Amino acid sequence: MKKHMNRERWLRIGFIAGIVLFLLGSIDPLEGSGLIALGGIMLAVVARRLEDPHWKYYRLAAILLVVGVALLWIFSALGGFGGEATLAWGWAWLLLPYPVGWFMVLVLFYVRLFGSRKGQ
Repeated sequence: MKKHMNRERWLRIGFIAGIVLFLLGSIDPLEGSGLIALGGIMLAVVARRLEDPHWKYYRLAAILLVVGVALLWIFSALGGFGGEATLAWGWAWLLLPYPVGWFMVLVLFYVRLFGSRKGQ
């Protein structure tokens, strides 16, 4: 019993750490994109281990964040968009997974904080 409680405590600490990483990265979403992606991954892993009913959505959000951040870094390494850059503005559409995943995590926070809790 004590081992189970200890495991649950560490998972909750991991969830809070994921939230902190996500929120710290959100202060500057471009420079903090790595923190946002890492926080999203942590939240997905911990939500799965806690058997959260929304763990699949956390996983989808983490995948979107990782894909979006990877493309953001790749496009940044290639020189960015428009003007004298080598990439046209049309390539920017490929960055949409990043804000969609970010918004999904915010919605999941809201659902977790204010959603109905059965049996309470």
